[in-house]
Amino acid sequence: MKPYLQVALDLVETDRAIAIATESLAGGADWLEIGTPLIKSEGMRAVNEIKQRFPDIPIVADMKIADTGAMEVEMAAKSGASIICILATADDAVISDALRAAHKYGVRLMADLINVPDPVIRSKELQQLGVHIINAHVGIDQQMIGKSSLDLIKSIASEIDIPLAIAGGLDAENAAFAVSAGASIVIVGGWITRSSDVTEATARIRSAIDDPSLVTPTTNTREDEIREIFTTLATPRITDAMHRKGSMIGITSICGNNIRAAGRAITVQTFAGDWAKPVQAIEHANPGDVLVINNDGGTHIAPWGELATLSAINRGIAGVIIDGSVRDVDDIRIMKYPLWARGTCPNAGEPKGFGEINAEIQCCGQTVRAGDWIIADENGVVVVPQERAYEVARRALEVQKMEDRVREEIKRGKGLAEVMNLLRWEKQ
Repeated sequence: MKPYLQVALDLVETDRAIAIATESLAGGADWLEIGTPLIKSEGMRAVNEIKQRFPDIPIVADMKIADTGAMEVEMAAKSGASIICILATADDAVISDALRAAHKYGVRLMADLINVPDPVIRSKELQQLGVHIINAHVGIDQQMIGKSSLDLIKSIASEIDIPLAIAGGLDAENAAFAVSAGASIVIVGGWITRSSDVTEATARIRSAIDDPSLVTPTTNTREDEIREIFTTLATPRITDAMHRKGSMIGITSICGNNIRAAGRAITVQTFAGDWAKPVQAIEHANPGDVLVINNDGGTHIAPWGELATLSAINRGIAGVIIDGSVRDVDDIRIMKYPLWARGTCPNAGEPKGFGEINAEIQCCGQTVRAGDWIIADENGVVVVPQERAYEVARRALEVQKMEDRVREEIKRGKGLAEVMNLLRWEKQ
C-alpha cells in the first residue's frame, strides 16, 4: 500500500491554511493536519472550517494532548478530526482516557514521540495501551541542532506493529528514505507550506514517497551543507535567523553589487596600517576561508591593497573584511574581488609585524574568533559563531521559505500587512 502524505498546516490564520491546503491537495496530499500553532490561534473553529471545506479528506488535529485526554479528544472529534495527536510523554492514565473517548467517537489516536527519553520502550508501551499510530517526530528546534527524525524511525520501526508516521524537517529526499525505513505516513510541513509553489512541492514529495528508488542520496558533509546554505542565502535571512544579531556596522562592499563571500574566519589584529600580519595571514588561510582584519579603528592608513588582493586570490581566499581602510580600489574593483571595508584611503603603512593571527578580535562591532562563519554580500557582513553555524543555517532556510510564501501571496494581490495580519498580532 502506498504511504499517506500528511500536510501539516502550521500557520496561524485559517484562511491562509485553507488556501495552502487546496494547493497541496492538488499536488497529491492525502491528509490535512491542523497544526498546533493554528489550533492555538484559532481553536476548534479551524478544525471545523477546514473539515467543512474538505469533507472527504481525513483531518488530523495536532492537539499535543498532555492532560484532560478525553475532553480534548471529544472537542477535536466533534469538530471534524478523524485522527487526534497526543504527546507520548503524557501519563498512561491520560492516554487511556483519551483512547476511551477515541473509541466512543470513532477516531484514532496518534502518539507524538517528541522529547521522549527512550522512544523504543515508550513506543512498545503505547502500542500495548492501544494507541493507533506512533509518530516519530523530532521538533524544529531539535532539527536545527542536527537531530533527525530518520534516526528516530530507524530505531523503532522493527519494534512495533502499528502504523508508523514520521515528522520533522522532511524534504523529498528524506521523505523517500523515511518510507524505505518503515514509515507508512509521511508528515511534511514547511517544505510544502512555505513553498512559493505548494502544488509542485507537494507533487515532488508525492513522487518521492511513491517510488523511493528514484531518489538519489546526497553525500554532503555537515560542513558542506553549512557552506552551501551560507553561500546561497542573503545576509538578511541569516540575521533574521539569529533574532537580528550578528551584523557588522559601518562596513560596505568595495566592489559593489552581486559580490558575496562565505567562509570560516581567519582573524588578524593589526595596528594603524601595519600590513605585515594581514599579509602573513594569507599563508595561514585555507581555500574558502575569509580574512577578518581589525586595523585598530584606523581609517587614515590602509593595511590592504592590490598586491595583497592578488595574493589572496592565488590562495583561494573567499573574501576579506577590514575594520579600516583599503587602497588600490580601482584595481581591486576590476578584479571584482569580495572585499568589505569601512572606507578607502591611498596611504599605506609599514610592515612592522605588530599584532596577532587567529586571536579573538573585534571587527565593526562584532566579536570574531578564528573558525567563526563570515557571510557577506551587498547588504553587509554577518558573523555566525561556529558552534551555532548548523543551527543558524537551518533556521535561515526556514526564514527563506517563509518569505518565499509571503512573496507569492503578495504577487497574487495581497498587501504585506494583510498577509502578516499585522493588526491582529500587534503588541497590545
